[in-house]
Amino acid sequence: MSDFLVAIISYLGVIAGAVSGVITARRKDMDLVGACSVAFITALGGGTLRDMLLGRTPVFWVKESGYALVALMLALMTFYSTRLLRLTSKSILIPDALGLGMFSILGAEYALQSGTSMFVASLMGVITGVFGGVMRDVICNEIPVVFGRTANLYATCSFAGAWVYLLLIHSNFTLGFASFVGILVAVAMRILAVIYNLRLPDPINA
Repeated sequence: MSDFLVAIISYLGVIAGAVSGVITARRKDMDLVGACSVAFITALGGGTLRDMLLGRTPVFWVKESGYALVALMLALMTFYSTRLLRLTSKSILIPDALGLGMFSILGAEYALQSGTSMFVASLMGVITGVFGGVMRDVICNEIPVVFGRTANLYATCSFAGAWVYLLLIHSNFTLGFASFVGILVAVAMRILAVIYNLRLPDPINA
């Protein structure tokens, strides 16, 4: 049951990542090939780096080609369904937040399966959650959301969601409950951060 749940969350994360990638590419007026490329990178990039760091080879989408196939299908569907829509910078908020939450919990879970400490697992959650978005923004010629000095909370949301998940697992809650709450925390924090312009405080100037 736990493997099935992890697979479901993985596919949902890939779907959310692919959609956010295509929306960003469409805003930059990319063609179909460009949009699909950005979708693949957004959906699969964070998990690829995670697997490489943890020594999990072949990486998840090479081992299970269904992830790449789903990313391609969603990229095509989203590209053609958004051609007539007016897309803004806020258009990716929901899919990006969902991808952030799901990938953060997945990264932490896979790290635990590899025998890492809780701290390393939380970092793997952040890497999985944010790295696909970082590469998406770089390719689309934007400052990555996670690096902007005046940007709303992003990596912090991933870190918090991962730790909520890890602490619940450590407290012997079920995988399903811990995953749901961890994802909810990360997604809710990200959406609230954008709505209320929440960000980390700047250093106090002397």
